[in-house]
Amino acid sequence: MNIPRFWARAIKGYYTGFGWSFENQAAADAHAAQRLEVILQRLKAHQAVDLNKRYYADRPMREPIMREIAATDGSMSAMITRNSYGCLVLNTASMLFVDVDFGPKLNPFELLPGEGGFFARLFGRSKPVPVVEPLENPETGIIKKAAQWAAEHPGWGWRIYRTKAGLRLVATHATVDPESGEVEAVFDAHETDPLYRILCKNQRCFRARLTPKPWRCDMDTPPARWPWSNPVLETAFNKWEKRYITLVPVANMPRVN
Repeated sequence: MNIPRFWARAIKGYYTGFGWSFENQAAADAHAAQRLEVILQRLKAHQAVDLNKRYYADRPMREPIMREIAATDGSMSAMITRNSYGCLVLNTASMLFVDVDFGPKLNPFELLPGEGGFFARLFGRSKPVPVVEPLENPETGIIKKAAQWAAEHPGWGWRIYRTKAGLRLVATHATVDPESGEVEAVFDAHETDPLYRILCKNQRCFRARLTPKPWRCDMDTPPARWPWSNPVLETAFNKWEKRYITLVPVANMPRVN
């Protein structure tokens, strides 16, 4: 899993560079300083700094590791991290999660002008109203695809559960290598969320959020993001997290400073 244990923040004026390391904090500090220098040099040369890769990018996710789960052979089986908006996320080395979001829903009562809609009726157009077939329940369509995949690939099994935006499929028959071509085939067959696909590839793991997004609990997003730039922001985050946990009971999670 491409999840660094050590992160650092380097600041100069209004600019910040983040660095990471799998080995130690000193290496993360050096990497942060190096990345900040690259940003400053690009700005000095009037080169654009791509800010659109903050979340899904060709770099690790900046998330503290809250818990590690080892396999029987001692290798790392899973990690629970905390994402940028304070939620706990399960990252698995070989337990396949497939996220499928429901697509945009067509309202059959909102017909286009000239096709029998409101404006066509208002101005007396006589074109008949087309017959709109009822849409299939999106859950039913996703489950059908999962069943078809299992039928075409003997031995495969799924556990399926509802999320806020769609369904999540969990492969129950065996472990799966995140970097295998098999994963791409599964994602293609189920029209998996494209951002989730990129994230799995870059992180070399599968992910499933364990706690709800704060705005679904009538909360604001966290006031600061780890690693903290100063103790005041860390204190502010701790107060936010204390309230969040009261709304979303969580098992005894170790803190990471």
